[in-house]
Amino acid sequence: MKALVYGVAPEPPGDGDGADPNPLRAGLASTPMRLMEVDDPGFLRPDWVLTRPRLTGICGSDAKQVFMDFGEVGAANPMIHFTTFPQVLGHEVVADVVALGPEAEGVEVGDRVVLDPWLSCVPRGVSPLCAACAAGDLSLCESFLVPPISPGIHIGTSRDASGGYAELMPAHPAMLFPVPPSIPDEVAVFADPFSVSLHAVTRHPPPSGGRVLVYGAGSLGSAAVLILRELYPEVEVGVVARFGRQADFAAALGATVFAHEPVGALVEEAAAWSGGVLRGVGGDGLPMAYPGGIDVVYDTVSKKDSLEVSVRLLRARGTLVKAGVHGATSWEWTPLYFKEISWVGSNAFGFEEVGGVRRHAIEHFLDLAAAGRADLRATLTHRFPLDQWRAAFGALADQEHSGAMKVAIDQR
Repeated sequence: MKALVYGVAPEPPGDGDGADPNPLRAGLASTPMRLMEVDDPGFLRPDWVLTRPRLTGICGSDAKQVFMDFGEVGAANPMIHFTTFPQVLGHEVVADVVALGPEAEGVEVGDRVVLDPWLSCVPRGVSPLCAACAAGDLSLCESFLVPPISPGIHIGTSRDASGGYAELMPAHPAMLFPVPPSIPDEVAVFADPFSVSLHAVTRHPPPSGGRVLVYGAGSLGSAAVLILRELYPEVEVGVVARFGRQADFAAALGATVFAHEPVGALVEEAAAWSGGVLRGVGGDGLPMAYPGGIDVVYDTVSKKDSLEVSVRLLRARGTLVKAGVHGATSWEWTPLYFKEISWVGSNAFGFEEVGGVRRHAIEHFLDLAAAGRADLRATLTHRFPLDQWRAAFGALADQEHSGAMKVAIDQR
């Protein structure tokens, strides 16, 4: 099959490659990835199946890896021990089931499905389940290194469990959710990012009548705004957006939109909106709201500016939810402890509670999507065939000019 393989010798550079002042495009020019002919993946275990990807979204974590955008601090990332190379990325997948392993149950050939990518206990054949899987916290599974499947936390991070940037993708039936005919591929492809934001919001919900700030308006941020509007309509929502199309989508959902820069103006405008009282205006550095007026920040960026702005705006004992996966950074975090802010991580999704009902996050997504309440297709701005993967990532590398929000590999 054809597959976009990461962790191999890069393709030969083209004219001008490496000289681009845009660091993301420069990284893309030399990324260790190429489209190759590789062996079909086969069934990783007797109860696995094979699927044929139809539409695969490019996740922000995939893009950072391909751009080699690993953060500002040269720290050793411990997650390197939970991945194996070479690998085929792509875990936001809508696919068709095309073959069943001899012991596979739960799906049929021809089913159109979306992927829950976690390589947790059940896909790996681990029994009894670890404590995290038994509790439904699939992204905290303790079995990510258990053979015979090579180490990897989810599809696309394991040498064996190749992802959706390929003509075939293996999966366990427990990782696949049939898509109702009424939900088009262009909506279904958001199952993963919607579920990531659903986990972040419902595990750290806003107080009734409170004010929240969503920092970043890409796929995760847009999904978070939609979830907040649908599940917590009494909450006031602010959004920090970098690009015009992102801002327009957030505003259409009824959010108050703030430009991401200049940062000083952002702090002043968001403080005024939330009722925070700024201290230190006109002094050195950024002012701080004390008291602050924002209850929760859902940070889908997690860079220096987003972290520093968030802790300055939050109320005392507010919550900063780290949903972004940017690499290590240095930032001024004095307000974090001065205001006793809770800084919490939010890692993907598992079984989540919505409206008193506890189900898999993707099941919640499909129910909401079937009711027309989880439609993010307006943010799917670009689609490219697999052999135009450089153009696909290039659109994300230059969003200001391309207008890209969600970009997908389309193999239909």
